Parts: sequence; structure tokens; C-alpha cells
Amino acid sequence: MRGRAVPRSLSPSPSLYDLSPPILLFPMSSEPNEAGVDRRTIMKAVAATSIGTLVASETAGAAPVAPARAPNPVERENRRPGARDWQLTRVRLDRSGYRSPWIEGYCSHQSLAAGQTLRVMVSTDPPRRFLLDVYRMGYYGGAGARHVAQYGPLPGRAQPVPPIGERRRRDCAWEPAVEIPIPPDWLSGVYLGRLTTLPENNNELYWQSFVIFIVRDDRRADLLFQCSDNTWQAYNRWPDRCSLYDDGSEREWTSAPGWDVGFDRPYGKYRQILDYPQSVGSGEFLLWEFPLCYWLEQQGQDVTYCSNADLVTPAIGRNRRVFLSVGHDEYWDVRQYHSVRRLVDDGMSALFLSGNSVCWVSPLSAGADGRPHRRLTRAAPYGGYAGHVPENGIPFEPTGPDEGLLMGARNITPVNGGGDWTCTRPDHWIYNGTGMKQGESIPGLVGWEYHGNPAPLPGLEIVAEGTALQGGVHPQHWTATLHPGPKGNFVFNAATIFWAQGLSAPPGHVLPWSHYSRPHGPDQRVQRITANLLK
Repeated sequence: MRGRAVPRSLSPSPSLYDLSPPILLFPMSSEPNEAGVDRRTIMKAVAATSIGTLVASETAGAAPVAPARAPNPVERENRRPGARDWQLTRVRLDRSGYRSPWIEGYCSHQSLAAGQTLRVMVSTDPPRRFLLDVYRMGYYGGAGARHVAQYGPLPGRAQPVPPIGERRRRDCAWEPAVEIPIPPDWLSGVYLGRLTTLPENNNELYWQSFVIFIVRDDRRADLLFQCSDNTWQAYNRWPDRCSLYDDGSEREWTSAPGWDVGFDRPYGKYRQILDYPQSVGSGEFLLWEFPLCYWLEQQGQDVTYCSNADLVTPAIGRNRRVFLSVGHDEYWDVRQYHSVRRLVDDGMSALFLSGNSVCWVSPLSAGADGRPHRRLTRAAPYGGYAGHVPENGIPFEPTGPDEGLLMGARNITPVNGGGDWTCTRPDHWIYNGTGMKQGESIPGLVGWEYHGNPAPLPGLEIVAEGTALQGGVHPQHWTATLHPGPKGNFVFNAATIFWAQGLSAPPGHVLPWSHYSRPHGPDQRVQRITANLLK
């Protein structure tokens, strides 16, 4: 069925939120700065200077003061009304604990540009009519999303669960329920589609799940936010223990080279660190990446979005100043590595606000119908992690390039645990305005996976380091690093999946808990460090 937006008569009305003022990352205080002048005095002087300049220009016939800059597309987008009703309310999982056969679906592409057509495949068992509401994720005055379209009621039917195929892959070949041409006014971002069944009588309940896709663009922008969707898929157990970590037995966390997963299937419930059924169908976005998305758009940062697959060539990074790796970014096609390496060499800065990143060489290949990048294979570890792999008894050969030469710090074993993020260079510019002292820690920010073992790169600085404990027992030394690029740019490695947990607590987000440790949520020090890096 060709997509057509319909009135929202069958779902709650949008929020009446307006864009509220952003949080001040540089709060006014009477504490003196490095020059001994307090912030309030500076602001008074700035205000007086501005007024004096305006008066002088009017009286002396000078050129008028330049007006404030025009808002960027993200600022304009976030002034639009938010939606309070975007989250899942009623979720039902089957005995596997991973899927919701009552209603579930997947998208034909990880990412699309305006003018391309998205196909959404949906199965309802038993057959039920359903609605598809599409939301763009962002700040929107604190609502966290904006409703962009509704499709339906649409006819639903049970679609077949495929058998386990070659290399333990589960590829669905479902018929599309709706086709959606991406309109030009859908700004680049992460989009959630909320699927809702329509009860046939008053005694029947409705059920919900998500689908997820990314709208990309090629406009000039400051920040390129890469979603970690390869990793979402690697851990996806849909329909029942069919991830890269399942061999069909009852053993947990088995792994071997050469297994595949495919994007042509729904995302099941997230399976690590926390139990969050209301995330079903959304991959890992709401857990590890949404707090950064929400915070960046709250701050009015000029950000655009892409999938892992979009970086198999460097083209999507050409008009952007900063590359962002976010959350749990473990699985990279080696072409991604070379693309980001080239972009850094050409002057792009990179922030790895992530952990366990660039760990597995994971070639992307075409799906059964020839659509590119629809299958993911775990082939080998990247070079920095390769030295640790024999400890796990996994004979992966050959290895990829050393991820530390790109990120600054590497993957290490044990790779998972929890700890505090501890300042080691309070004089460094990343700490400006935080007030942090030598040895001061941000509790629980390190986890549940991290980086260490810094690479021998000229000018590399360790800006934070400490000990994380696996299971509360086995220690590992982690390191956060910063090193210069060749053209005045730099690469920062926060060394933790949990970094974004310190930035915001948006609606629909749940704080994780792991290895007897947990992050504490938004922290002004994490916000200020991130602001310094972006500035």
C-alpha cells in the first residue's frame, strides 16, 4: 500500500509543548575565572559594550551591528510542537521473551534520503488492522519526539517466520504493509514508527511495538551522528536466540567466526544490562544513543544523522566537521574504519563517545534481493583487540587494522565491567569550567564496556583513567584519550558506552545497571566536557 498520511482521529493529539530555553552549560556565578574576573562582571561588560556599540552606530552613521545568526535547521525543527504520546504503552512478548508476534515489523532500509521510498513490513498474529505513527526523535521542548505522519488503518496479517538458514541467518521476506516516500521536509534524524493494533471488540486489548529508520542528508552541518545499528543487529535475538552470540544451544554468549545476521527481520527486545520491553523494535537507540541526540538538539547543535552502513565510503562525512561514534559501537565494516581514518586525515575531528567500539571486522553484504548492506558477518577482531582474543578461545584470523590508531585507545579484556570516570589532567582544556580536581571522579560513568591500552600516537594525552571491575571482582585499567589530527583537528575517546547517560534523561529512557555499578544520570561535568569538545 502506498503511504498516505491521514488525520490523527484515532490517536491522542500532539503535545502543546513549545521549545523551552536550553539548559545553561555555563551557569552564572561569582567565582573568578583564570584572570580573577567573575562571570557576572564579564557579562555586564559585554552587555554594556553591545549597547554602546549600537548607540554609536546609530549616532555616527556607522554600519549597523550584525543581527544574531539565523537558526540552523535543527533549531528550527525543535521549535515545532512535540508529541507526548510517542512511547509504547502496551507491550506483549511471547515465551521466548524477545518478540511480540501480536504486532512486529521491520524497515526496508537502515537509512534513506528524501525522495527515496521506505517500505515497512508488518506482521500481526492474529490478523488485526493497525496504525503506524511516525515520529522524529529530538528535544522538542522536552517531549523527545515530534509526530510527522500517521498511516492507516492498515490491514494486518500473520507473516511467516523463516527457518534458520545458511550461517544461522534468519531472513524474512515479508510483504510490505505500507510504502512511504520520504518527503523533503523530514529533517535528517532518527525516526521511530509506532505500530498499534486496533481491537475488534470492547473486550480486546491493543498491542504495540516499534520500527526504526534513519533519514540522512548531504547538507553542510557541524556534527555527523553515526547510529550504531550494526551493533543493534548483532545482538538482536529475533525470533528466538538468533544473534551473533547464539549457536542454537542453551549456552549463553557463544560466538564463532563466520555467522551472519540480517536486517530483514524485526528487532526483538533488547537483551543486555537491563530488561526494557518498551524498547521492542527500536534496536538499542533509546538505551545508549537517545540521551545524546536529545541533548544535542536541546543545545541547538547543528547535527545530522547516518547509519553505520552510510560510512562504507567517506562521502557522507565530507560536509561535516565532527564525527560522533555513540554508545555501543562494536561492529564495523573495515570500509568504515578506512572512511573515518581518511576523514580524520582530511581534517575532520572525531569524538568516540562510546565503548567497545571498532572491535569486530564485520563485512556488510547485500540481502537476498540485492539491496546493499542488509547482512552483517563477524569475520575477525580489529588489531588492538586481537591480542586478547585467544583468552576467549576463539580462533579468528586474520585480524583487521589496529583500532587504537584511529581511536587512541583500544578494546581490552575483560571488556565489560563498571567504574568511575576519574580526572587525571584537571589543567586540560576539556575540563575548563567543570571545577574538577586531580583524582575527582564522576560516579559510575565507566561501563559496561570500555577502552584502554593507548596507542603509541604522537601527542596522545590520557585525560582520564582508572579501574573498572568485571563482576565486581576482575579489574581492568581503562583510559580516556585525546590526540591531535594532522590539520588542527583532534580525536577524543571517552572510553565508555555510558558517556551519553551523563548528558540527559529524555522521556522513554531507562538508566542501565551492570556489574555492581551504574551511571547516575545527567551530570553538569559531563555536559561541560562535551560542550568544550564541541566548541
